[in-house]
Amino acid sequence: MSEPTHLAATASAPSNIAFLKYWGNVNEGLRLPYNPSLSMNLDAATTTTTVRFDPGLNVDSLSIDDEARRGAALTRVGQHLDHIRARADISHRAHVRSHNTFPMGTGIASSASAFAALTVAATAAAGLPLDEKVQSAIARRGSGSAARSVPDGFVAWRAAARSEDSFAESIHPPDHWDLRDLVAVVSHAHKEVGSGGGHALAAASPFFAARQRHLLGRYLAMRDALAARDLAALGPLIEAEALELHAIAMTSRPPVLYWDGATVALLNATRRWRDEGLAVYFTLDAGPNVHLLCEAHDADDLERALQARGDVERVLHNRPAYGARLVAPSAAA
Repeated sequence: MSEPTHLAATASAPSNIAFLKYWGNVNEGLRLPYNPSLSMNLDAATTTTTVRFDPGLNVDSLSIDDEARRGAALTRVGQHLDHIRARADISHRAHVRSHNTFPMGTGIASSASAFAALTVAATAAAGLPLDEKVQSAIARRGSGSAARSVPDGFVAWRAAARSEDSFAESIHPPDHWDLRDLVAVVSHAHKEVGSGGGHALAAASPFFAARQRHLLGRYLAMRDALAARDLAALGPLIEAEALELHAIAMTSRPPVLYWDGATVALLNATRRWRDEGLAVYFTLDAGPNVHLLCEAHDADDLERALQARGDVERVLHNRPAYGARLVAPSAAA
């Protein structure tokens, strides 16, 4: 068994917001999705992770935002590292240190940025020269949406029957469209049912099969709207998609409700602002916080409107972002 030449690396990765959603797995263990999805990487919601393989360690260690983590979080990271160790034919345990610029577990896809950064840092530290598609497929095994945080900008994630064929790729670079995603954070509380739990329940909804039948048409329409930089075409599609995903969550067995009162108030406010002439559209991931999409010329007005609300704790103003990147030499400690 060989051991890595480069024992440490640091990588940064963005979170992403899905326009066409990932909700439900054909294969839970491999996180193979039922359908393809489309997303945009977010430059103000990032995770930076250092992985250092250490021959003196007997077990992996994990800290997130300077807090030591054990239990389920450490187990999940360790299992992901095990897959990378097996690929690299190494045995060293690792120190993993991670920092976020945004709240975890609140529906802003923190697991996407976390496992994308972990994958890129760990494969570099292990001395694995992998291309982007392979890194995306590996990241997917840690968190499905992490596949989309590896490539740049606007991203499509392929649904496939084989693990190696289900990866994400960039369909447009970050500078293709100066679209803004303003995340209205209405709660920092960690959600009771994680996305993994929601995925496992998705197919129990009586509406799940009907959703699958029309998703290809919506996917193609969204790709056309993204290519044309047409928010008037894209916006209604992303709102319908968000509401549909949450309808399925609410009708799973048992039902999952991610919204709170501030969520509903913001959805209503978005429609009112649009009636008043502000071109803004909402979407949501699995949590109460609301993503509001607009073009650059409307972003300042929208941010002021959000900051004036008493139910918004914080606004994360995102531009389209590059994907996961090494940010320190692979020999860094």
